[in-house]
Amino acid sequence: MSKIALVLSLTLLSGVASLRCDAAVVYRSSEGWSVEGDAASADTGSAVAQMRYAEDLEAKGDDIGAYKACKVLVKRYGLSMLAPKAQRKMGVLLQKHGDYDKAFDAYNGYLTKYPQGSDFDSVVEQMFAIGKLFLEGQKKKVLGVPTTASMGRAQAMFESIVKSAPFSKYAPLAQFNVGQALEKQGKYPEAIKAYQTVVTKYAGDAIADDALYQVGYVRMQETREGSYDRASVAKARESFEDFINRYPESEKVSQAKDNMKSLEGGTTKSALEIARFYDKTKQHRAAVIYYNDVIKSQPGSPESEIAKTRIEEMKQLYGEDALRAGPERTETGARAAQRRKLQAKLDTASRPDYVGPPVVVPEEKIDKGPGGKPKLRTSPSKIGPAVEPELPSTPDPDLPKPPE
Repeated sequence: MSKIALVLSLTLLSGVASLRCDAAVVYRSSEGWSVEGDAASADTGSAVAQMRYAEDLEAKGDDIGAYKACKVLVKRYGLSMLAPKAQRKMGVLLQKHGDYDKAFDAYNGYLTKYPQGSDFDSVVEQMFAIGKLFLEGQKKKVLGVPTTASMGRAQAMFESIVKSAPFSKYAPLAQFNVGQALEKQGKYPEAIKAYQTVVTKYAGDAIADDALYQVGYVRMQETREGSYDRASVAKARESFEDFINRYPESEKVSQAKDNMKSLEGGTTKSALEIARFYDKTKQHRAAVIYYNDVIKSQPGSPESEIAKTRIEEMKQLYGEDALRAGPERTETGARAAQRRKLQAKLDTASRPDYVGPPVVVPEEKIDKGPGGKPKLRTSPSKIGPAVEPELPSTPDPDLPKPPE
């Protein structure tokens, strides 16, 4: 770089520095905006003229013209002291006419370009207000026409506030509302993570207790809307217990306790629903098993009384034997011997090196009396205990011999 170019560069830099340090933006009702100080330059004067032009248009009711004038000022005189004011004015004009989506972007441009601006806090406040509108159902405009509410857009707005203004007073609330937007979208794992960020990152803020409560509440919603999962129920209960222990003075403690009671009855309600399903599909033995599970797990509860009543009704309708769990038929000694014999044949025939004849499963012989009906035992003396036969000492001749 030549010496002349170096001198010119240093001169320009010193001029900008002196403008930032010594100049001041002043607003007078009779004169409008002006820049005062020892280092006012020609560019500064042009920015002042442009700002006055924008205000004249706004005063005449030409908000569109005023918006365009501010946009030109930011583009041409981005280093002037009036550029942040013009950037903020763009957001104000858009918000005035209900174009909240673009207004938010204009305000966000202020935070990005001018993080040291004097209107930083008020801009964040307006951004938060617009985000709340979208969270409450404000419709997004497409080509100037309102379409549908967008929780995704609300989520992005609050995430932008947290990113651009992490130390502002609205940052904890914005992070909490990120969780709210995700929860409304049904993205429960992401919502839980957003709420937990509030608890860990902004533990000293008043919103932290609400965030921890929401962690338990969202987990409870998961157990209600998804398939029943004991692990999810346990996590939800632990979250509420953590909330009560850490914030015992919170107004939501009583609600948290009620939610825990509801979770405790979740297993009972799930078992009762399963029992009713089996009852409806005529699978009475399975229904009784789950009805008894309800009675054992929550004795004295309304659900257990329902289960007891239904079991008694089923006993009257079908008899106790039909409801008793166990095999359908008692296996006698003769039947056991026949089963073992048949099983041995089947196991042998299933071997890959078996070359014998196919195994035919014999039909069970029933001793029939006159008329073709099975004989009935007429006295208890004819009923003997089930006796297992002795195992054969010699191989069954009916079975094929294994290959040598």
